[in-house]
Amino acid sequence: MKAFLIDRYTKGGALRLGEVPDPELRETDVMVQIHATSVNPLDAKIRDGEFKLILPYRLPLILGNDAAGIVIRVGSKVSRFKPGDEVYARPSKDRIGTFAELIAMNEADVAMKPKNLTMEEAASIPLVALTAWQVLVERANLKSGQKVLIHAGSGGVGMIAIQLAKHLGATVATTTSTANVDLVRNLGADVVIDYKKEDFEKVLHGYDVVLNSLGTDTLEKSLRVLKPGGKLISISGPPDPAFAKENGSGWLLQQAMRLLSFRIRRKAKRRQVSYSFLFMAQSGEQLRQIASLIETGVIRPIVDRVFPFEQTNEALAYVETGRAKGKVVITVK
Repeated sequence: MKAFLIDRYTKGGALRLGEVPDPELRETDVMVQIHATSVNPLDAKIRDGEFKLILPYRLPLILGNDAAGIVIRVGSKVSRFKPGDEVYARPSKDRIGTFAELIAMNEADVAMKPKNLTMEEAASIPLVALTAWQVLVERANLKSGQKVLIHAGSGGVGMIAIQLAKHLGATVATTTSTANVDLVRNLGADVVIDYKKEDFEKVLHGYDVVLNSLGTDTLEKSLRVLKPGGKLISISGPPDPAFAKENGSGWLLQQAMRLLSFRIRRKAKRRQVSYSFLFMAQSGEQLRQIASLIETGVIRPIVDRVFPFEQTNEALAYVETGRAKGKVVITVK
């Protein structure tokens, strides 16, 4: 099969298009012919080597973290899927590789594609929707009447998180650039902060939850908008000791993560709020729940551009400009 790979970690390096063997099908796996995939900032970070300590991949590595396609074969112990099923998924972190024509995934990580979406739209959903779900529903336990600040509202995670938070009954504030103010408002944001014109920490107060996807400055400023007992949840780091333990990291790496997050955890404690780092995990069950929200119109995908498979490098470069509104998708078949 054809696939886009990295042979070594290189900041800003191009992916190599090559012929590789078809993936091995385990007894609890489904083999999916990929019709579409999407690009996430995570793909560039993996290529650059930013995650090599916490995700020790063997190289060469096929990149890609989202898939929509058709099941063509199933393992001997698979009970939920059959050949011909239209599915979508985010493979487990140690079995990524959706910039390819085929992928084998554990059936527990896969869900039926939302009926009202095209393959391209469905491919834009898994990683960002699972991230939003795990931050807002699982970690924050966001309730009706609470207030949440979602940074970078016009990004892939931000757009889904705004819609999900509104569905949960929260008051939603978001940060974005001037060009995207109307876009995030149409998604349901109640308070929109144009970061080019105002500082969010001077405008917002008494918030219950902040979802951070930006850098250290934004992370520390976010503490000031939270009320005592509030939760600052970051998907961009720094990793904390709880994550290190969850990830099965060795003692040395656990200490490194403790040090990396020491400053923000100390500042959070002083303000009587909590800090935690979330690295999204695969879940077919959560994707099934997300699919029902999509089919009832609660959540809609926003796709900025669609690239052909041969232009995967161009798609990755476009995402790295930071100008995409919503998701960038690659048509594979």
